[in-house]
Amino acid sequence: MHPNPSSVFDHGETFLARFKQDPYSDHRHHNLYYPFASLDDWEMANFLLKSKLSMKLIDEFLSLRMVRQMSLSFRTAKDLRARAELLPSGPRWKFEVVLTAHPTKQPVHLYYRDALECIESLFNHPFFADKIDFTPFRLFTTAERVVRVYTEWMSSNSAWEMQSQIPAGGTLCGVIISSDKTNITRIAGGGVAHPLLISLANIKMSVRNKGSSHVFLLLALLPIARFTHPKKRMCSILDARLFHQCLDIILDPLKKAAAIGRMMSDPRGNLRYCFTPLLASIDCDPLLVEEYFTACALFRLSGVSHPYWRDWPFAEPSRFFTPEGLHHWHGEFWSHDVQWCIRGLGDAEIDFRFSIIPPITGLRRFPTGITTLKQVCGRTKRDVQRFLVVVIAGTMSPDVVIATRALMEFRYMSQAPSLTSASCDQIKAALQEFHHHKNAIIESGLRRGPTTGAILEHWRIPKLELLQSVAPSIEQVGSPLQWSADTTEHAHIEVVKDPASMTNNQNYSSQICRSLDRDEKCRIFNTAIALSTISSQRNDSGEAGKEEDDGDEYDEVGDVLSDLWTSQRKQTNFFAVAAQRLASVTSYPRPLRTFSHGSTAFRLNYDPSLRRVPIDDVAIIFNLPDLRPALADYVKREGEFAQNFHKFGPRRSGEGAYLPFTELQVWYKVRLQQKCYHDPSVVAPAFTVHACPPNRSSKHSGQYDFAIMNADEGCVWPSSGLQGHTVVNVRLIMCPASPKGLIGPFSNRFLMYAQRFDIVPQGNNEVERTTGLHVLKRATRRISGVTSTLGDVFPLDQLRSFAHVVPRFGRIADNRLTSSNCVEYSESFYLNKYFDKDFFYAIS
Repeated sequence: MHPNPSSVFDHGETFLARFKQDPYSDHRHHNLYYPFASLDDWEMANFLLKSKLSMKLIDEFLSLRMVRQMSLSFRTAKDLRARAELLPSGPRWKFEVVLTAHPTKQPVHLYYRDALECIESLFNHPFFADKIDFTPFRLFTTAERVVRVYTEWMSSNSAWEMQSQIPAGGTLCGVIISSDKTNITRIAGGGVAHPLLISLANIKMSVRNKGSSHVFLLLALLPIARFTHPKKRMCSILDARLFHQCLDIILDPLKKAAAIGRMMSDPRGNLRYCFTPLLASIDCDPLLVEEYFTACALFRLSGVSHPYWRDWPFAEPSRFFTPEGLHHWHGEFWSHDVQWCIRGLGDAEIDFRFSIIPPITGLRRFPTGITTLKQVCGRTKRDVQRFLVVVIAGTMSPDVVIATRALMEFRYMSQAPSLTSASCDQIKAALQEFHHHKNAIIESGLRRGPTTGAILEHWRIPKLELLQSVAPSIEQVGSPLQWSADTTEHAHIEVVKDPASMTNNQNYSSQICRSLDRDEKCRIFNTAIALSTISSQRNDSGEAGKEEDDGDEYDEVGDVLSDLWTSQRKQTNFFAVAAQRLASVTSYPRPLRTFSHGSTAFRLNYDPSLRRVPIDDVAIIFNLPDLRPALADYVKREGEFAQNFHKFGPRRSGEGAYLPFTELQVWYKVRLQQKCYHDPSVVAPAFTVHACPPNRSSKHSGQYDFAIMNADEGCVWPSSGLQGHTVVNVRLIMCPASPKGLIGPFSNRFLMYAQRFDIVPQGNNEVERTTGLHVLKRATRRISGVTSTLGDVFPLDQLRSFAHVVPRFGRIADNRLTSSNCVEYSESFYLNKYFDKDFFYAIS
């Protein structure tokens, strides 16, 4: 922790205390839901206010006979909205006509809110009580403090330095602002808005990066003016100046708070002395815009004379203009890397390779390739990144592949939520590797102009140039992941596009502000009702006067607020489900369909895909001629109910080996869930491992997926990487069927038949130099002069992770291959580490 930590100066106001200062608080002593009659009345009102129904449709709904019988306190949409205006408000909207030095076709209108009030509303919100940092800190990997760790903004050098410059006990409130023009009309209309969003950097990135947390507030709708200057380039400069002029007006309260501080209440009602930091200075005569721009152009300056940060204490552009993944990294990837690869392989070849990549359940496939994609968004660019390296391997010049792969590794490493000083060195090394090999791209004729098609022999790519600032910025402002525009772009839907869709297509700005004001009032009122209900229940139960742990109280409040302020569609935590079912003695059938082992949780369907099928029939269905001897070897190694750890070994049993069971229950898939690599408290999305045979009647071609299996009990996934683990192809998921009504031998554990794939050493390295990927081949065994794939039966809980294995297509992919047969008809493979970032971090 910083030697000058944030301190509590006095008791301030909690969220609920501010709510009770509302002019109508006296009415709520008798009716908590005023101006509505009851909880039911409020729930109906809340639903209608937050719906996208027009006032006409709301009136039609309220006129229904069944609805009229509910005795609601409002009868019309107009009455409903009038009552909503009586609800407690957040930061209020303001309106101002902005005067410009150069004429515009229409008056310039600015709609905005008090920036400091917006920051204060976030700083005081109870939902963030345990999700906010007050004091800068430094993290290290070990007690010796050798390797530094950078995560949140508060772990960065800039936060540490700023804390040293403010008064003792002061609290830094880092301000995040984001602006980008966005279309608000669909198909036709040409409506455009320029929202300015604001957020608080103290809130942990895991919360701030979730759109459902409502952490980014709409601070202003910036005007989009039409200047009358005859030169288009000068109009662009005037637009930029107007942008900074408006931000000067909007951000003035934050500048004052950064200079002299402001007392603000934190989520628990403690009063803290807060500073809202950003500074730079430019001086010149800007009134003669053309002459001024000509002078600026000599120094490659924009022509903006008064940037908004010029009088903002602590504001240094080289720091607060942070790296931004969505537009900088992913934009550069699609505009340049992908285009190089398309030219290198040709449209038909690259599309065919993408179409035959083995599918991954839950991730996008490209059955028609990528060259015909339209309106490519950030998600699509990320999906292409998962497969591009394995697609181009073995086709173009090795130097071109290395350069492309180096940039891919740069992006993946830079997106980690937690980075060490060693990680920064790796990021720099990846970028340096690209620069060392990049000339091969020009020499191969792959870098061309987008319109002329002429070969470009230079590297003047601004987004590529920005990459050199990533590693230094990590030390200054923390992980770049927290500054990505993904969240703010998504917030545009909530704070601009959805409200705009409910307008009459006239005067968008004022109607958007009114709609957002109503939505915010509803959220505030819902939160206040929930907190008031908890407080009343505690008073009624007589707990208010008891000595008790404050943590329990805040846990209860946190649970309630999580229901209001987080996504309603939550990811299932298989680890929690497994723990719950393990504690239950008789409620669930054994073996449990949801269970965990180490860092992996498993989920199978309640009912098997195939019930009680004779072993030899299963061997035929799944084309596993050695299934019976493999099961016999497993039984000999295991012993009844021994729950042993198993490894691949020689085949000791014969084809007619005896087994203590005769039938199998078969599942076609299992879902594997892991905890996030950098934060074990967070569960990652589950991946599905299929072991599904072909079905001629339904024309299903079958799917057998790959996984990482633990082969050494002393090695732990994912910290050990591939050490002590092996890549396997899961061919069968099963459980021996016991006689009805009895618990038979070996029926208490799920098993799998898996075939091993070995890593092929690449000289002195484990990975191929060009792609950075492990090369695999099938492991084989020889029995009675016959060579077959090495397969054995293992406990299912030895699996650790899904794995994506892709054939090495060579210079030209065989046109007979498909996504379902490419593995069967290939002999050499890549272990694709780019399909998932957590997998990338684990094996890199």
